[in-house]
Amino acid sequence: MVNKLKLEELNRIDVETFKKVEKIPLVVVLDNIRSMHNVGATFRTADAFLVQKIILCGITPQPPHREIHKAALGATESVDWSYENDINVTINDLKSRGFEVVGIEQTTNSTMITDFKIDNTKKYAVILGNEVEGISDEALQNIDSFIEIPQLGTKHSLNVSVCGGIVMWEFAKALK
Repeated sequence: MVNKLKLEELNRIDVETFKKVEKIPLVVVLDNIRSMHNVGATFRTADAFLVQKIILCGITPQPPHREIHKAALGATESVDWSYENDINVTINDLKSRGFEVVGIEQTTNSTMITDFKIDNTKKYAVILGNEVEGISDEALQNIDSFIEIPQLGTKHSLNVSVCGGIVMWEFAKALK
């Protein structure tokens, strides 16, 4: 017979321990995200995969907020985060600290995620854009490369938090 594991059987670390654990060299940048659910879900996924940090930009809502907390389930306390109004200030800062900046966007220069080679000797920052407009136009020319997630159905995009989960998992597998 199969039984689900109880919470105490999962042996999860506490927030204090999480803060001390080595993170993968990945920063997630949320560019003008409108939905607090998407922000909270991104925090929760970043916690699951030991992402180094989340940077909230533009109109992206910031914790603490009840709606973010509902999806994050406490991950806003474990995952380091900061806010910067201007996405290009964030991109330039990340580049100056040696990060390769990767936009998750359908562009004329995007590479399918299945073909993108993640180098485990590098540090990466991935940018997830607005639910309707995508990554800000003013940021596009400042990004090093673009990844696209293949979609085989009738829709042309995925929910931001779903997209973020796929991308974070791919980078976590390669960078751990």
